[in-house]
Amino acid sequence: MGSVERTRELRRRRSRKVKLKKLRAKFAAAPNETEKKAILEKARRVSPLVTFVDPQH
Repeated sequence: MGSVERTRELRRRRSRKVKLKKLRAKFAAAPNETEKKAILEKARRVSPLVTFVDPQH
């Protein structure tokens, strides 16, 4: 019975990883601070403890 929940958990973790990878790429390519802030807010909804490193700083 528990293996179904574990499978769902792993699927959520994998999809979260893929989504954060896309958001990190968007964050790095974002031209201004307002877009970066919006992308970071979206990432925080996916994973509250996520941190992005700005390549320009």
